[in-house]
Order: sequence, then structure tokens, then C-alpha cells
Amino acid sequence: MTKVSKDYNFSEIEPRWQSFWEKNRTFQAEDFSDKPKYYLLAMFPYPSGNGLHIGHTENYTAPDILARYKRARGFNIFQPMGWDAFGLPTEQTAIESGIHPRDITSRNIDRFRVQFKRHGFAIDWNREVNTTDPGYFKWTQWIFLQLFKHGLAYVDEKPVWWCEALGTVLANEEVIDGLSERGNHPVVRRNLRQWVLRITAYAERLLEGHKNLDWPASTIRHQASWIGRSEGAEIVFALDGHPDQTLTVFTTRPDTLFGATYMVIAPEHPLVGPLTIPAQHKAVSEYVEASSRKSDLDRTDLAKEKSGVFTGSYAINPVSDEKVPIWIADYVLMSYGTGAIMAVPAHDERDHEFATEFGLPITTVIERPPEKSGDSEIGEPLYTGTGTMVNSGAYDGLPSAIGIQRITDALEAAGKGRATVNYKLRDWLFSRQRYWGEPFPVVWVNEDDYKELSAQEASEVAAFLPTEPVVFEEGGKRFYSVPVPPSQIPLCLPETESYQPSGTGESPLANIEEWVEIWFNTDTGEAVPAAGAKPDTGHWVRARRETNTMPQWAGSSWYHIRYCDPVNTAAVIDPPLDRYWGSPDIYVGGPEHTVTHLLYARFWHHFLHDIGVVADPEPYQRLVHQGMILGEDGEKMSKRSGSYVDPDAVIDRYGADSLRLYIMFMGPLSDDKPWNSSGIEGVHRFLRKAWRGIIDREGKVSSRISEGNEDPSELNRVLHETIKKVTEDIENLRFNTAISQLMIFVNQLQKTDTVSTGTVRVFLQLLAPFAPHIAEELWERMGGIPSISERAWPEFDASVLVSDEVKIVFQVNGKYRGDAMFAADASQSEVATTAQAHTRVRPHLEGKTIRKVIFVPGKILNIVAK
Repeated sequence: MTKVSKDYNFSEIEPRWQSFWEKNRTFQAEDFSDKPKYYLLAMFPYPSGNGLHIGHTENYTAPDILARYKRARGFNIFQPMGWDAFGLPTEQTAIESGIHPRDITSRNIDRFRVQFKRHGFAIDWNREVNTTDPGYFKWTQWIFLQLFKHGLAYVDEKPVWWCEALGTVLANEEVIDGLSERGNHPVVRRNLRQWVLRITAYAERLLEGHKNLDWPASTIRHQASWIGRSEGAEIVFALDGHPDQTLTVFTTRPDTLFGATYMVIAPEHPLVGPLTIPAQHKAVSEYVEASSRKSDLDRTDLAKEKSGVFTGSYAINPVSDEKVPIWIADYVLMSYGTGAIMAVPAHDERDHEFATEFGLPITTVIERPPEKSGDSEIGEPLYTGTGTMVNSGAYDGLPSAIGIQRITDALEAAGKGRATVNYKLRDWLFSRQRYWGEPFPVVWVNEDDYKELSAQEASEVAAFLPTEPVVFEEGGKRFYSVPVPPSQIPLCLPETESYQPSGTGESPLANIEEWVEIWFNTDTGEAVPAAGAKPDTGHWVRARRETNTMPQWAGSSWYHIRYCDPVNTAAVIDPPLDRYWGSPDIYVGGPEHTVTHLLYARFWHHFLHDIGVVADPEPYQRLVHQGMILGEDGEKMSKRSGSYVDPDAVIDRYGADSLRLYIMFMGPLSDDKPWNSSGIEGVHRFLRKAWRGIIDREGKVSSRISEGNEDPSELNRVLHETIKKVTEDIENLRFNTAISQLMIFVNQLQKTDTVSTGTVRVFLQLLAPFAPHIAEELWERMGGIPSISERAWPEFDASVLVSDEVKIVFQVNGKYRGDAMFAADASQSEVATTAQAHTRVRPHLEGKTIRKVIFVPGKILNIVAK
């Protein structure tokens, strides 16, 4: 390889080595290698038009350092990359530009790929995946078909965030302060027909699975809180004046039932209409409309004041037969529990605030134990703890724990309640009203056609029907969902020139009639446009395709599996490959995905394990979060504020190695860290300093470096300290302190007149995971055969780290009086003689008699004198 750089010319060096790695397939993983495998994964990016940002650099540099290190340790390294490429931003760009989302996606991916390669990441590009590729989303659709078949996918009308301007449903995380994250458009709550995945069926297993995961404790706590397991009782309240209807609530405290002085239902509750008396219609309508514009956070955690409106109706307390007024209040969410609560203002803080605001009765039914007196923040009569039941009829005097059990038993015996476990977790809304997403592999047929299809035992379509049919009612008619069988997928998006929303709550697909309205073969799942004549042979029925598309989370919930077998056309993954690669050994990504992507992926992986697709029930055994890179002002980076840092611009000016080093040197990986322009200048100077310490002004290896040279003892000691520390720090992801140690070594190297070639080569091996381009260049110039990443990782010599000298502390009567350096094997008499002559010790011995000398070899000499 031609060497043209005399100085450290990163703009020449880095592209050359990137080409070398690509040409030689240096980082291609080997299936079924005899080496131990190590699968590293970082959360794959959404290929936006803005390109990589500096947060991407951090997210992918950390596992890359580990990958290069593990390769040198003899592992078969697997570090793939792909693109989470469906979603709203690309569709909005298509609407604005008229360019097909597929073309926008392809252009953005090409840009991202170039940027990744500029960073020098050790990626196996043969395993690249793209969630918008039909060969990929075929299997996303296949997984959905399995969920559908097993009764884990259903349709329901759900209150969702609807953005009129974007014409789509938004997830909670896409709504900020009542506005869409994309474009800051107003959003409102609206009931829409949605596909829903029954993630709640896995709630208990998702909680249990935490016990075996090496994850940050805060992330596990957050997921557990989101799942929100509670043991309690469902209680059924009769409704005064509505003999055919009841109101069910969930409570963890049945012992407080006698203190329920009012009921609250969510503004979205289906009984709002039936329970609202005519005189309250206007007030209730206005309140429900206002609530639809608030986020769940605004209604609960951020609510400064309690608001509500009386329906005019009453429930009947099942233990006291007293009438209880029913209110509507937005601090109750339809998405939690039953969307209704029994309010016990004497023993619940939120209920107490509401009752105080609206002058509602407050009845104490749990007597505060004497030792708990004075522990209420709000004051009497609020008490939220357990105690002795009072004002509770026959249950007076019982401890809370016994009262909970006895009241629950009595309710169950009377058919008015039952013990149950409740979860805060709601089923996963799995629909988006967009064009740019995976089409659902289902169609809708009428009731008669569905009954006929269900009887066709040999039908490929019937084989995927769930036990309980998925039904949706519209316009007084019932429609049944029927699967498009595996032989007919991938079901691709139709071509169109318009991506505008339909305006009816459906996706732009609803506008493409020739794709939506079809003749459907109930034997094979084949389809032809309904505009033509009904085919003559086979069982054909009139059908309508599903016009919603899957959310972006669909493709990202299983991509870690597909990386292992990306071109398999017969299965999600070949079982032997699943057994070999398994789940990633480490997964790196932001903590913002704790209860979305990370929870959804766990659900899908557990399900795929259940049906025999994968051997391991958990997708990510070890999880690491990286912190956020902030602007120089310590705030979140943004182009608007001028604090944005463009990785390409940094690489242009300083090189990828400087950027990689600095992004890891800024601080611990998990911490948020402010960018500092002078900081990267310092790291770049370190690399130039390392270069000058090895290469002379003529571009040759320095004459002070030779195979025959013997290293000075101090340099040798620092070298082995560096091997030890860099090794341990990489293993523990303490990259910033590893880099500090490399800097210490270079400083020592500069002080040394003669150095052995072997010592410099070891240093380059230690530097290579962090700054691979300069390490490769210097390695080759020193006669090494590239790639340096394929050389065995150096081992430190513990004996070299044992110092020939030790510091021994001098004490007089147990108090420090001085110290000095001695040979490690110095005797007591030698140390005592030196101590007594020490200028700081001698004054404390004058005029005194030495009674005793206590000597701890290599550490302390204590003189006892009187």
C-alpha cells in the first residue's frame, strides 16, 4: 500500500483504510465459526433527510470499540446495520415534495451509509436490512398473521390522538403538550377503528422476565411501573334508573368501600352519554371536548387543579345500598383499569382534592394507627395507609388486610365483584392512518361469506383464522377480518402519486379504490380488482383490503433476529442460525425507548419463542444506555438555536478518529455531556502527538524506535499499566478513562530516548479500537500486516507492575510525622534508622525514650516513645 503522508493527514489516511476494510471484507461475520461468537447491536436509525447527528456517533462508536476489542480477543464478531425506514416523517416529505416515499427512503439510506463508513465502523454490510424492503416486511406481515391466528390481534374503537393536519393517529410519545411532535399541529382525542395487539396477555411474563436481564435498574423499574401490576378487586355498582347497566371499577382497597362518596368516569367512557341527564348535556359536552385536547400527562401528573362535571346520575354502593353521585373527571383515564373509579376522598389524595374542590362528602372508614398520627401532608381526615375499619357496618374493628379479604369474598358471593389482578399496561394500538407503512395482510368480508369460509377446512385462508373472529360493525353491518395467507405475502403498497390523508380517518390507501376493493379467493388468498368480473373458477368473494398500515414499531420489534439470516426466503430465521447467534450479547440505545420499542420487542420475541421461531424468550440480555450529547450551552442540541453539531463537518476538519475519541472521552457513556469545541481540539492534538512520536519529518519510522532497543523500566511499567487499564475499561465500557490512560502512555513515550518496536506496536493495538484509521496506518508503516484488528490482543505482565520501591509512612505514637521511599524488601532496622534521622520525625523524639517499634513491611513504621 502506498504511503503518501509525512504528517498526520487524516483526510488521506481514513478513506484509504475504509476502502481496505471494504475490499477485504475485514468485518464480515462467519456463521458457525469455531470461535466464540459475540453479537453487538446498536438501535438502528431512522434514515431522515437530515443525515446522521452527533448522537448517532456516540450510539455507534461505543459498540464499535467493543467489537474491535472483542475481535482482537479472538471472538467471531457480528456487528450489523439496518434502517428503520417506514414512518410519518418520510410520508410528510413525500406530501410536500411529490417524491415517492420509497425514493426518499433510498436517497436517505444511501447518505446514511456513506456517513457510517466515514466513521470507520466495523460493520458487516452483508447483513444490512431495511424495514421497507418487501423481503423484510414479508416476515413482519407473517409475524402479524401468527399473532392474528393465535388471537393476539383484534380490532376495536379506541380513543386515540388524532392530528387533522397530518391526517393520522399519533402515539402518546408523538404528542407533546397537546401538539404533534412533527410540525406542532393541534391534536384531539377521537374514537377510531384500530388494530390492537394483546400485549396484556404477556404482562406477567414481561414482568417475570426482568429477573434474568442485565439491564439498568432504572429501566427495569420504569418498565415495571408501566406494566403496573396491582392485586385487588373488581366491584360492580348498580346504576340508579338504569336497571340493565352496571359500572365496574377496580380497586386495591376494597376495605374502603364504605367510604366511597362519589364515582368518577373518564370523559371517554361509553356510559357518559347514557348517564348524563338532559339538564347536564351542555356542561358535559363542553367538558368532554376540553378533555380531548389534553395529554394523559396533563390530565394526571401535571394537573394543577382538579376539574370535573356532574352527570346527574347515581350508582348504588353494593355494601351500603347508598346512592353515590357519578361525576366525569379527566384525572381518570379510559386507558387504565375500567375507566371508572370509586372515589374515597378520606383515603386517596386525588379524590380528597377533588372532593374538597367540589364540596363532596368525606367519610373516614380507616382509623389511623396511633403511630401514624401526624403523617398526612394535607391533614385530617386524609389518611392513605392501612389501619382499623370504622364506619363500615359489620366490618368495624377489622384490620384493613382482613377487611379487604372479607369484603371481596362477600362481593363475590353476591355476584357483585371478584378478586383480580389488574395491569396499568394497555393493549398495543397497532394502526396508523398512513400510506408509508406495512400493509396489514387481512381483508374484510361480510358475515355470510365468513361463515362459508370458516367451513372450508382445506382452505389455506381458513387455516389462519383465529378461534374468535375479529369483527367490526359499521353502518349497522358486521364485517369479519380474513387473513391473506403466507403464500400471498409480501402484500406490497400500491403505487400512487398522492399521499394525502383520506379526510375520513382512514389512510391515503382508502383513496386507491382499485387496490382496496377486490375479489378474494377464500381457498388461496389470491386477489384481483373488483372492477373486473368475478373469476369463473374457485371460491371468490367480494372483499375490502385493510386501509390502515402498521406503526413504525412493527419493523423494529424483530430486526435483531433478521440480521442473523437476512436473505432467507423460507423463514424468519433458520433454526441453526438462531441457535448459533442467538440474542445480541449487548444492545446499546437511548433510554427514551424504555416502554415503547424495548417493551414491544420483548413482547414479540416472547411470542416468537412460544411458537418455536426462536430459542431464547428474551431479545436483549444485556442493555446499555448512552447519554445525550448536549450543546455547548448544556441544552439539547438544535439547528434553530445554533447549537447543532454536524458529524460530517467535524470529520472534515479533524477526522473520524478525532471525533470517535472525543465523543468517548467526554465522560461516562451513560451520562449526558455538553459538546466542547476546545475539547476535540485537545483530542486531535493527542493524535498528532502520537503520530510525531512514531513518524519522523520524512514520513519514516523514528530512528529512536528499533527492534533491538530495550525499553526503560518506567516506560515498560507504564505500558503494562496501560494494557491492564485499557483492557479492564473497555470490558466495563469506561471508554473515557481508557483514553486518559492512552494519553498518559504517549506522554511517557515522548520522554523516552529509545523505544522497542514491540512496545509501540502494543500501543497501536490498544489505540486501534478507538482510533482505527491512524492505528492501521502506523501499524503498517512499522512493518505490521494489516488489519491490526486481526492481531491478538496484548496481555499485561503483572510482575512488571510490582514496583521496586515502596513508600513507608513514619509515625510517632500513632501520628503521621513523615515518609520516605525504600526498596520493597527494606528491613526494619534500615527503615528505623532513616526514620529517626528524618527532619520531621527527629523533633518528636528529642528527650524521649523509644519504648517500642512497630513495623508493617512496605507500609508503616510506628515509633512508641515516652
